[in-house]
Amino acid sequence: MSVDVRAVTESEFPDWQRALRTGFLRPPVVSAEEVADRLAHVDLARTLGAFDRGRVVATFRSFRQEVSTVGGGSLTADAISQVTVSPTHRRRGLLSRMMTADLAAAKDRGDAIATLIAAEYPIYGRYGFGVASWATEWSVDVRRAGLDPRRSGRPEDGGRIDLTDADEIREVGPEVHRRLAGVRAGVTHRSTRDWAVGTGLGVDSEPWREPYYALYRAESGEVEGFVAYTADDKWGDAKQPLNTATVRDLIAVTPAAERALWHFLCSVDWVGTVRSGYRAPDDPLPLLLPDPRAARTLTYADMLWVRVLDVVRVLESRTYPVTDGLVLDLRDGDGLAGGRYRLDASPDGATAARTTQSPDLALGIAELSTLAFGDESAVRLCRLGRVEELTAGAATRAELLFRTPLRPFSPDIF
Repeated sequence: MSVDVRAVTESEFPDWQRALRTGFLRPPVVSAEEVADRLAHVDLARTLGAFDRGRVVATFRSFRQEVSTVGGGSLTADAISQVTVSPTHRRRGLLSRMMTADLAAAKDRGDAIATLIAAEYPIYGRYGFGVASWATEWSVDVRRAGLDPRRSGRPEDGGRIDLTDADEIREVGPEVHRRLAGVRAGVTHRSTRDWAVGTGLGVDSEPWREPYYALYRAESGEVEGFVAYTADDKWGDAKQPLNTATVRDLIAVTPAAERALWHFLCSVDWVGTVRSGYRAPDDPLPLLLPDPRAARTLTYADMLWVRVLDVVRVLESRTYPVTDGLVLDLRDGDGLAGGRYRLDASPDGATAARTTQSPDLALGIAELSTLAFGDESAVRLCRLGRVEELTAGAATRAELLFRTPLRPFSPDIF
C-alpha cells in the first residue's frame, strides 16, 4: 500500500506524538496530559503525518514565526519543527513530500522565509535552506580566568545584579528579548507560551529543574539583561568544590549588562566551571576575562537555517551600510523564488525588483538565504564555487553590502 501524506486529525495526534518521540530516540510513551497540552497549542492544519496502513511513520509541523533582520526589521516565517521519519520508512521520499507541501502552502500564505533548526547538517540544503546563524558554547575555568573574586560579582558601572524568580522573568524578559531583536538579526520571536514553557509552566515529559534567575539593572533601574542558570553539586575527595554552573538563557542588550552578568556567573561561590550555553560566535565572553584562554570552545555549529520564499521582501527588509546596486541571478530548483532581481541599496533604504539586466552574480536560493542575514562572505562563497561572479569585483561589492558588524544570533531552538 502507498504511504499517504496529509494533515493529522485530533484523534490521530497521540499516534503522531509517539512517532515523533520514536524519531528523536525518546521513549515512545505519551501521557494524556501531554497530548492535551500539545493539542491546545498546535495548528492541526499545519501538522503533517505520513500514514502507512493507518500508522504514523513520519512527522512534520510548522507554525507562524517572526524573525529579526539586519537593522531591526522583521520577517514573517514558516517555522518548521518536529521533523522525523521512522527508521522503518527512511529513504522513501517522505520528508520531500512533506517539505514540498509545506513550502508551497507557506508561499501561498505570503510568508517571506521558512526557518528551521537542523538536527543533521546535510539534509536541508537540497530544499533551498542556507545557514543564517552559527552558535558557540564555551566552558570557562573560573580559577584560571583571573577575575578578582572580591569584585567580579559587583558591577562597577552603577548598575546592580538582583536575584529574582520566574514570575519576574516572564514580566520583564519579553521587553529585553525585543530589544535584542532590534540589534541582532536572526532572533526568533518568543510567544507567551514560549516564556511559560521556558520558565517551567508547560507540560513536559522530562522532569523540570528550576533554575536560578538574576537580572542586571542599570543605574537608572532599567532591566538590560537577565540570566537563568543551574548548578550541580560535585565535590572532590579533599572537600574541594567542583561545581559547574550551566547557562540556560542569557540575554543582554548593553555591553554593561553582558559584562556584569558573565562576571557575576564567574563569581558564584563553589562554582569552578561555567558552561555558557549557545551564544553568538562573536559574544564578548572570552575577552571579558583577564585570561581568555580560560574559555574553552565546546561547540561551534550551525544554528538557524533560512529558506527565502519572497526575494523582494527579504532584500528590502534589512539595512545596508553602503550604496550600491547588484543584479542577482537566482537559481531555485523548486520554482518558489528563482529569477533575476536588481537590488539597489543604501543606508537610507533598499528596493528590489525583477529585471532583465545582465547579472553580476549567479547563485542558488540557499546562498541568498545565507547572505541575507549578514553572516557569510560572498567572496568566500565564490571561492567555494557556490556563487559565480559574472561581473569583475561583484563579489567584493556584495561583501560590503551584505556583511554586518554583529553576527546574527538565534538564542532559541524550536
